[in-house]
Amino acid sequence: MRTWRVGTFSMGASLLLLGLFLFFSKFMDFNLTQVMTAWWPILLVVLGMEILLYLFLSRQETPMLKYDFLSIIFVGLLGTVGIIFAILSSTGMVDKVEEVMAREMRSFELPAFSYKTDDTIKRVVVRTVGYDMTVEATEEKEVSMFGTYRMQAVKKAKPLTSADDIMVANQKGDTLYLNFKQLPDEMGPFDQQGIVAATILIPNNVKLEVIGNNDSLTLKPRTIANDWAIESASSIALDVKENSNLKVDAVGVENVSGKEGEWQVSKQEETADGEEVGRIRNAVYQSGEGKYRIHIANAYDISLITNQ
Repeated sequence: MRTWRVGTFSMGASLLLLGLFLFFSKFMDFNLTQVMTAWWPILLVVLGMEILLYLFLSRQETPMLKYDFLSIIFVGLLGTVGIIFAILSSTGMVDKVEEVMAREMRSFELPAFSYKTDDTIKRVVVRTVGYDMTVEATEEKEVSMFGTYRMQAVKKAKPLTSADDIMVANQKGDTLYLNFKQLPDEMGPFDQQGIVAATILIPNNVKLEVIGNNDSLTLKPRTIANDWAIESASSIALDVKENSNLKVDAVGVENVSGKEGEWQVSKQEETADGEEVGRIRNAVYQSGEGKYRIHIANAYDISLITNQ
């Protein structure tokens, strides 16, 4: 006579139910994480029903339960995995892992920014946070920004929805302050720093101050009609016209490059013994009468590009 051992039916039913859950999750858009955290209590129900059914159907006056320990251990392991998933889900760790696994590196367009200017604004101050930027003079009477950024993001999700997410604009007196923000960045082993490539257009008749953060800047004065001041940038690419009425004054720069004879190196710091120290130097470039001035301080490298 075949002996019924409690646990055999439970293991078979558990495998059947788990297989059905996983099968239908492919066609009914079930969340696999939710399946793993929600189905395990059924194991206890099935095992309890099997014990009651055995006791009910047993014809012995004092029935003795016989267990299939291998099957019960297997069912217990499945239940333990489900309990662990449930605990991790309650702490939010499962959601975090699921979010990280769904991320990918994507490129987005920066939210458009524009700020109308009038005669009350005499100066614009830009404070960067380490991203590559291009600053260009324009004849338009507004400060504007456009560009792209690249960062980890979930599909169909756009991290920046408005210009306020990347920059704050405040007008105080005759000065417009533009303070850039860091891209959203959560601490973790899978997170990466985002990349921003932005272009800022500045009216050519206002003074400009750019306070860098050891970042790379591209300057295009074009029709500049006022003075610019650039501070603390690691490298600067300066694109100017040969016939521009411009003077570039660089202080504390390690390297300057351009066509031969364009830069006049006026000073090179030395030690008390007369030895060269780090090639720190001051340099001047002038086109025409040099009516408008670009002052650059504490930059590592300046590359001058002149064109007609």
